[in-house]
Amino acid sequence: MTSTISTATPTPGSAPAPAPGSAPGTAEPRPRGERRFGLPVATCLVMGNVIGGGIFLLPASVAPFGTISLVAFAVLTLGAIALALVFGRLANRHPQTGGPYVYARAAFGDFAGFLAAWSYWITTWVSNAALAVAAVGYIGVLFPAVGAHKWSMCLAALGVQWLPALANLAGTRYVGAVQLVSTVLKFAPLLLVAVGGLFFFDPANLGPFQATGQSAVGAVSASAAILLFSYLGVESAAVSAGEVRDPERNVGRATILGTVGAATVYLLGTLAVFGLVAHEKLVASAAPFSDAVNAMFGGTWGGTLVACAAVISMAGALNGWTLLSAQTPYAAAKDGLFPKAFETRKRGVPVTGVLVTVVLASALTVYNYTAGSPRVFEVLVLVTTFTATVPYLLSTAAQIYFLASGHRERVRPGRLVRDAVLACLAFAFSMWLVAGSGYAAVYQGVLFLFAGVLVYAVMAARKQRASVSPAG
Repeated sequence: MTSTISTATPTPGSAPAPAPGSAPGTAEPRPRGERRFGLPVATCLVMGNVIGGGIFLLPASVAPFGTISLVAFAVLTLGAIALALVFGRLANRHPQTGGPYVYARAAFGDFAGFLAAWSYWITTWVSNAALAVAAVGYIGVLFPAVGAHKWSMCLAALGVQWLPALANLAGTRYVGAVQLVSTVLKFAPLLLVAVGGLFFFDPANLGPFQATGQSAVGAVSASAAILLFSYLGVESAAVSAGEVRDPERNVGRATILGTVGAATVYLLGTLAVFGLVAHEKLVASAAPFSDAVNAMFGGTWGGTLVACAAVISMAGALNGWTLLSAQTPYAAAKDGLFPKAFETRKRGVPVTGVLVTVVLASALTVYNYTAGSPRVFEVLVLVTTFTATVPYLLSTAAQIYFLASGHRERVRPGRLVRDAVLACLAFAFSMWLVAGSGYAAVYQGVLFLFAGVLVYAVMAARKQRASVSPAG
């Protein structure tokens, strides 16, 4: 499959040259049949990646902060919608595979594009490890022996990661099918709790409004940093724009529809879980949605069904995230900013990116289980919170740059004020998330980020040599 991104090196502040034979801001023509995602599947890709493992475990993760975390969820929802709108506008003008990488590079040059690609790539494979850890809690409901020992939990987490990777290696046709089916199947139990749970709501279960010694702003920021993980994926359609039919039209729509749909389920579902499960039990829960359904109907059969749906949901999310984890390095590799091996595609899938991602996620999973951390999921989530904000900040900054610099081909005058307000809100929202991640997460995330500077130095040097060599 050919790239939709120009290999010309842009100067900072200028757009990359269009691919030969294509108009600026349009996707390069591709062979018939390669673009397999229409609006329904693209929307499911967004919803499937957003509603993955996060919603099924995060109510327990933020319960220690108290019900003030619901305030954080509401604020986070508004911020996520603002981000979704910005990504929709950017994708309309840059409908190419790569998402944040494409936008940052078009606005600020190769180095900014590389930082967006590198940090987003880190986000995807660390998120895969976190999703797998979250899945183990629900697998333990179905098979209690799995949760009996850390090594059985580790093996289960590895299995959950490798099965979606194999589906990706089979081709984009199967990725889309798995995403569509898993998204449909996950909604039944989520809606059962989100809507039906409100009829069993008991305010006595809510616990204290603020359960920590932090200030209200500090508690909202800290819980929002964990909750961001549940909204990672709003950019999914933009990252895979090169695989979407009519991307100028469908990427923005899929982004908005998927984010709003996920936000509605999130807010109602989290509120219902807080009112169904007693606070002291929720704090220690490994499967809060199963506990919520058991509280609704008694016994354990309902919780077992929810656990099945949760595992399917997380497998679907891993399926989509595995695809995204390969798309951004592929786009950067086509421009000479990632190793050339990441360009390799078979059946529409960047196979090297898939394999490298699943190996790194597996290694991180093994490390976190062997390190003996009692809260593996939260540690991984906070690292991804920081790394995810880097491409978000660069993307929103790129939109602000396009709006402020008067690039007429990227700006519609009638929408200038609205787009500028949305971009500024999304940028401020991303900065707030960095502040809420905490010192430890920022420290670890910066180490991951700076490791990429060495990679960029090597790749930029190779690109420069190639450009001046007689053969180039």
